[in-house]
Amino acid sequence: MATYIGFLRAINLGAKRKFPKDAIVTAVEAAGFTEVATYINTGNVRFDTKLRSRSKIEAALEKAFRAEAGFEVPTIVFTPKELAAIAEEAASFDHPGKHYVSLLKEAPSAAAVAKVEELGTRDGESARVGGRAVHLLLGDNYHEARLTNALVEKHLGVATNRNVTVIRTLAEKWC
Repeated sequence: MATYIGFLRAINLGAKRKFPKDAIVTAVEAAGFTEVATYINTGNVRFDTKLRSRSKIEAALEKAFRAEAGFEVPTIVFTPKELAAIAEEAASFDHPGKHYVSLLKEAPSAAAVAKVEELGTRDGESARVGGRAVHLLLGDNYHEARLTNALVEKHLGVATNRNVTVIRTLAEKWC
């Protein structure tokens, strides 16, 4: 059995996309995974599985989430080693403002990375792409930022966003 960490995209943001932690656990267990744990209501879940293919794991989870929640839930999966590396990289940035991490479903092309990093050099904001993680280094107000998860998705594909504190906490707790 191997351990993985899944990040659910766009849940619990509005009245129509509610997906409580208990329902997430039920769905993950229904997909055949074990040792399931969640952390806060933003869609973070740890589990064990015999599967080794990231795409097969994501597909199994997405099918189970659709059955349980009644709507599509794109899911992005990392190994504990991958998440620990993202948290470690995050610690290397000495940034006084807000720091968010967009987690990507697929590895981006070099051209797409260059475009996002170029867009992120405006208004004192910056984007640093490392593998399937985009570190968004922003000013003091996230809601006024030009660099958003929507911009990341426009150029790099499906992504979900977490505050760096959540990334660090999950790495400490689950890696």
